[in-house]
Amino acid sequence: MSVRATADALGIPASSYAFYEDLNGFKKAFLPVPLARQLAQIFGEKGVERRDVLALAGFDEQNAPETEADQLAQQLDAVMIDEIEVGYSMGGGTDVSDYPVVRQVPFSREWLASLTSAPASQLFVARGDGDSMMPTLLDQDIVIIDRSQRTIRQQDRIWAVSYGGFSMIKRIRMLPDGAMQINSDNPAVSSIQAFEGEAYLVGRVVAIVRRI
Repeated sequence: MSVRATADALGIPASSYAFYEDLNGFKKAFLPVPLARQLAQIFGEKGVERRDVLALAGFDEQNAPETEADQLAQQLDAVMIDEIEVGYSMGGGTDVSDYPVVRQVPFSREWLASLTSAPASQLFVARGDGDSMMPTLLDQDIVIIDRSQRTIRQQDRIWAVSYGGFSMIKRIRMLPDGAMQINSDNPAVSSIQAFEGEAYLVGRVVAIVRRI
């Protein structure tokens, strides 16, 4: 199967799947478990043995870490949130749909409920990469983004926003003329004014998780 055909079968952009076949891009020893399970089903229809595909994720059906992780999450009353690869660049990056999901991260169900009423399927985790939002966000901070929130109801909140083909985490203010002002907390980075059709909100940042 071609990269595009496999991506179509997975239901993801071709660039997202191509990342896993790029030796200069994906350098981990094993594929993500959820991806391997999907590929096993797709390639199984082409005559490929399921165990051979699952081996690319480092496990077999009798000892699947995904199942163990799910059981542990249930015991701890946690939910698993998708983490996207490399970092939701605070200085810019490709569109959010191009970011591959590489793992799932457990978070306390009760803690998440205190942040948002959105289901876990509407949340994703990313790691910042850049300094445009310092000191609010530091390089490699973890952010939780709520994709169910797409409407600005309060000014100057922090959002994941796509502008000009780039995705970034910025502070957003709506101007009287309808333009969106995209602001960085770092005073050395200039603001951007985006007009209708030039930018859209991906989701609101509802939490920052930082190692101290």
